[in-house]
Amino acid sequence: MRESPGELLRPVPSMLAPLTGARAPAARAAANEPPANALAPRSLKILHILRAPLGGLFRHVLDVAQGQAERGHSVGLIVDSLTGGPRAASVLAELAPRLALGVERVAMTRQLSIRDSTAVRLVARRIGALGPDVLHGHGAKGAALVRLVPRANDAIRVYTPHGGSLVYGPGTLAGGFYRALERLLRWRTDLFLFESGYIAEEFCKKIGTPRTLVRVVRNGVGEAEFAPVATRADATDLVSVGELRGVKGFDVLIEALAALKQSGRRVSATIAGDGPDRAQLPELAQRLGIADQVRFVGHQPARDAFAMGRILVVPSRAESLPYVVLEAAAAGIPIVASLVGGIPEIFGAQSHRLIPAGSSKALADAIAAALDDPEALRRIAQAVTARVRDEFSVNAMVEGGLAAYREALTR
Repeated sequence: MRESPGELLRPVPSMLAPLTGARAPAARAAANEPPANALAPRSLKILHILRAPLGGLFRHVLDVAQGQAERGHSVGLIVDSLTGGPRAASVLAELAPRLALGVERVAMTRQLSIRDSTAVRLVARRIGALGPDVLHGHGAKGAALVRLVPRANDAIRVYTPHGGSLVYGPGTLAGGFYRALERLLRWRTDLFLFESGYIAEEFCKKIGTPRTLVRVVRNGVGEAEFAPVATRADATDLVSVGELRGVKGFDVLIEALAALKQSGRRVSATIAGDGPDRAQLPELAQRLGIADQVRFVGHQPARDAFAMGRILVVPSRAESLPYVVLEAAAAGIPIVASLVGGIPEIFGAQSHRLIPAGSSKALADAIAAALDDPEALRRIAQAVTARVRDEFSVNAMVEGGLAAYREALTR
């Protein structure tokens, strides 16, 4: 059964409808679906494959895998062994005893290389040994491996992009190559499980409309994340959290702080994270004369980082549906963010407050306005918190994904 472009690009709530309730018998018959009793939940063997155990993608997979295991499913992970360091190793070691299919580390390079042939062979061997019902690839590399290995045990192949190959700019060599690969591999995909309406639309625009099952299940947060975060005594005016690389726009934040200084306003900031730009960003702050206004604290758990500043700034050039925004919004933290990716889906009626990506002037103006009117900023934060509580729960994310798996398996 194929879905038309119009069906795929319906508003997100209607796309979620098949995941949250049973359809009437007449509707099931019209869609050639089996009776409701044939769709009764059963325990599934689910294998998640991803590359880097870092950032929001890793957080998403951990939450989903744990939620699936808690619901009685046999779950396993295959994760890159080259990245993540001791922090990822510790997290995976803690999770492994709860996963019936275990955790496997396999070397996966960020870019495609000759070494991928070894990764494909090792992943195929692991899949053959486990015989999963569901192969769920996350990000460009994880999904490529899922769809390149031979199908085992009639398992369905599931793809969640998390941005992945869709973040490359038009006209770039890498972007053209990865999009061509996506077009080839979409024919080996049984379920496209997008984490935001934005990514679903981007996929259609850049890759083409999938000719198989498509569902949108948004990222979600748990009840514990709605607890307030106590601001530290040494908190800076701003805090920004994420992987230190160009797409996250930390250079734009530093340039905005420099512009504010030139206008006579000194604004302090904490940048929490690690990544390929960890040396260049302090150098940029030094060159622009604001090194004493910016502290770099390395990777920190999100809530620990939030306590280091009074306003969260998300200056990204591109995003999918960022967990850092969901987590901060749940905790009631005021946010200044770029108008990119799925962030407007989080902000809802407040999305007109978001600013153009890549503009240090727009960011400087938004920061100044936020500091000048903290009461307005507080009201906006309360509205976004209420929306996240209503629309972005971890339970809905786990249940929605499982329902989509079952729908794909029946086909």
